[in-house]
Amino acid sequence: MEFPRSLAKRKAQLPQATGETFSMCIPPPNVTGALHLGHALTVAIQDALVRWHRMRGDQVLWVPGSDHAGIATQAVVEKQLWKERGVRRHELSREEFLRAVWQWKDAKGGEICEQLRALGCSLDWGRECFTMDVGSSVAVTEAFVRLYNEGLLYRSRQLVSWSCALRSAISDVEVQSRPLAGRTELQPPGCPSPVSFGLLISVAFPVDGEPDAEVVVGTTRPETLPGDVAVAVHPDDPRYSHLHGRQLRHPLTGQLLPLITDTAVQPHEGTGAVKVTPAHSPADAEMGARHGLSPLSVIEEDGTMASPCGDWLQGIHRFVAREKIVLALREQGLLRGLQDHPMVLPVCSRSGDVVEYLLKSQWFVRCQEMGDRAAQAVVSGALELCPSSHQKSWQHWFAHIGDWCISRQLWWGHQIPAYLVVGEPSEGDGEECWVVGRSEAEARQAAAALTGKPGAELTLERDADVLDTWFSSALFPFSALGWPRETSDLARFYPLSLLETGSDLLLFWVGRMVMLGTQLTGQLPFSKVLLHSMVRDGQGRKMSKSLGNVLDPRDVIHGVELQELQAKLTTGNLDPAELAIAAAAQPCRHLPLPPRLQKKNFPHGIPECGTDALRFALCSHGAQGRDLHLSVPEVLGCRRFCNKIWNALRFILRALGEGFVPHPSEELCPSSPVDAWILSRLALAAQECERGFVTQELSLVTHTLHHFWLHSLCDIYLEAVKPALARVPCPQGPPQVLFSCADIGLRLLAPVMPFLAEELWQRLPRRPGGPPAPSVCVAPYPSARSLEHWRQPELEWGFCRVQEAVQVLRALRATYQLTRARPRVLLQSSEPEEQGLFQAFLEPLGALGHCGAVGLLLPGTAAPSGWAQASVSDTIRVYMEIQGLVDPQAQLPLLAARRQKLQKQLDGLAAQTPSEGEAETQRQQRLSSLQLELSKLDQAASHLRQLMDDAPSPGER
Repeated sequence: MEFPRSLAKRKAQLPQATGETFSMCIPPPNVTGALHLGHALTVAIQDALVRWHRMRGDQVLWVPGSDHAGIATQAVVEKQLWKERGVRRHELSREEFLRAVWQWKDAKGGEICEQLRALGCSLDWGRECFTMDVGSSVAVTEAFVRLYNEGLLYRSRQLVSWSCALRSAISDVEVQSRPLAGRTELQPPGCPSPVSFGLLISVAFPVDGEPDAEVVVGTTRPETLPGDVAVAVHPDDPRYSHLHGRQLRHPLTGQLLPLITDTAVQPHEGTGAVKVTPAHSPADAEMGARHGLSPLSVIEEDGTMASPCGDWLQGIHRFVAREKIVLALREQGLLRGLQDHPMVLPVCSRSGDVVEYLLKSQWFVRCQEMGDRAAQAVVSGALELCPSSHQKSWQHWFAHIGDWCISRQLWWGHQIPAYLVVGEPSEGDGEECWVVGRSEAEARQAAAALTGKPGAELTLERDADVLDTWFSSALFPFSALGWPRETSDLARFYPLSLLETGSDLLLFWVGRMVMLGTQLTGQLPFSKVLLHSMVRDGQGRKMSKSLGNVLDPRDVIHGVELQELQAKLTTGNLDPAELAIAAAAQPCRHLPLPPRLQKKNFPHGIPECGTDALRFALCSHGAQGRDLHLSVPEVLGCRRFCNKIWNALRFILRALGEGFVPHPSEELCPSSPVDAWILSRLALAAQECERGFVTQELSLVTHTLHHFWLHSLCDIYLEAVKPALARVPCPQGPPQVLFSCADIGLRLLAPVMPFLAEELWQRLPRRPGGPPAPSVCVAPYPSARSLEHWRQPELEWGFCRVQEAVQVLRALRATYQLTRARPRVLLQSSEPEEQGLFQAFLEPLGALGHCGAVGLLLPGTAAPSGWAQASVSDTIRVYMEIQGLVDPQAQLPLLAARRQKLQKQLDGLAAQTPSEGEAETQRQQRLSSLQLELSKLDQAASHLRQLMDDAPSPGER
């Protein structure tokens, strides 16, 4: 449901306007296809909060947008080009490839907007933005230049996490740690055959000058042996104290390597000696820097071995080289062992390749100072993380933050606004000379000032790399509001609220936004960050398009046949291996699954559930709960709830009739205790909904609404009020109460079920006086304070006793199988106060208990002969007339059959071996329930036999 422009103009003039502002940006989804149920959870919660604030009278801003997703989008388009045209990216020019990406974006980007509209998102569509549009490009360039000028951005040759499959640096959060228990066969992308990981290979380094002496080191990465520049031991390890200062022979090249001592070495792990490879290990790089060791790079960008390895290895895949190196060590007699070894393998989440650490000249952001401010913002309370359990991860992340590599060797993205001044060394260190500028002209001026030469004589080459996608997405909250070109909206809508999935990846994104936002705008971009639960697939995996385990929310909303579900994978961008994984998963009944191709999961496809049912089901799990698995039956249950509300409104509108004029709610006075009860329940529902929205715990809102509509209104009040509505003339009180329940109940429902609430609310008659709200989405949200005069907790407590009596009466009817009969009923209480309570509710008690006339039996008065009886409590008994309504001879065999069936269940349950915990508690509860049912049947059978004995014989009649 779009927010109409006409309503947008009126909302500032709403009578309930608070003057407060609520602003939120949608976490920009990757423009790599379509949204899935994980995104649906985010936007369902966001939209409910936005709608509540709007109805509350706040000035609301909700900015839509999408992320260009540099690595993911480039990978998708490359797959598509290969699949459709049989060409690789490097066979095209950069301009040709970017043209293909924009064409793909134009075709796919609109689908996300369609999904958001299908989900009912009331976004400010006029502000829709994309992280590669002009406004974002200006913001990215400005941010880069400012950070550079402030000394927070620099170029340096450092180790970076590298994906050889992508031929690009990747972010640390895109490195997944895969634990291996031991030897594991894997086949990384581009490798001709499977590779064994999880093996510790022991290698001997001969001591120079001592033919029989050697130092044995263990490694899980023998392919990096050619890059070793030293062997290190702990200075206090007595096994090697005699070798301090000696040199070792490299087992492959024979070159001399120093044996160094360093306290970072763990003497109790392995042999206590480690190889030092500064060019391919972050820990080794730190050690090498401490000892002044020069790094030696032996792995190229594409994952092949480099020239320093020698002709026998140069140019071959690094994991093929691994096998050749092990074989060479064995032939030279320097292989000392090979054994299973538990380890953690770093894997690129984007490509599935094993991550390498390579020395590259890249651009870095200094994060320590900005990170300290972000950490302090949470400590001081200026930034609130909900739930607070995420604060520990937040503080840990910033306490260990390093400088951020923002260079990416891609074509799709924001090209870095930095220029190499060709032929000009950097001042002092002889490195390349780089300048930064918002344009080439500005960069040329900077180069002229730096070199002292006329700018026109200098040759500038722009950096071909693009910026990390996280850089532009971290600017999204304020670039979407016009920064740096226009800052008026920042003053109006800052700080924003943010709601996202509570994952480490998204916490990383929030951290980047807080760092850059505070540095560039001088203020925190957010005041509160709500991190909600995650929708996972049946195998516990995060939803991913590359895994093929996503489900389009529209398939749940509109329904879809099995054949169409099957076609969605085969027509996507999955390669054959990914498609086989998605199709081979095990059957499960949950929605967010890769095996949706399996007929066992959805033999008839997915039935139509509707937007409101899906939204309600998602919100019912709560924003701060655990990861959730959403089932089709659950959403269908919410659809049935929608139908219940629809039918309730049909009943209410018929009861109101033609010409009904609603009274102002403040003038409504209940004419009966049951009217007062439902209004008290309505006021309580408003109070709980308000509490749920204020605390952003939407499961409280949905639970409250479900209980009010289904239980309080439909199951109780509508049934209890039918006798009053049937009177001629109809009393004025009940219709007015029904209208208030419908009007206020629909307004309470509107943020989570906007379509149903709008359709039904428009059918209600309007209250006289004052201009009516044009839509329920801008009608005042019922506040607890405005309805508190209806609250009567004592009355609600008393009516609970009435409901207990109703349940006992219904149980009696079921026991004696009184289907159509309306028996007379008497209630007897030993407490005068209870007598008075039941006196006020005799009519609704009869209606709810499906009984005839209901009366009171004075304390101490004998029960009528032949009436069935049951206890409500220690002080209350009910009596039901069954003579003439029940045939004892026909009922006794039926009771006996029911008793036999229950006894069999009881015996079987009692024979089970006692278990522990919750299962045993449930077993004991079931045993107690069956025993109670048997007792009731025995009592009924006894009563029926007594009726037969008391019946007059034929001769006495």
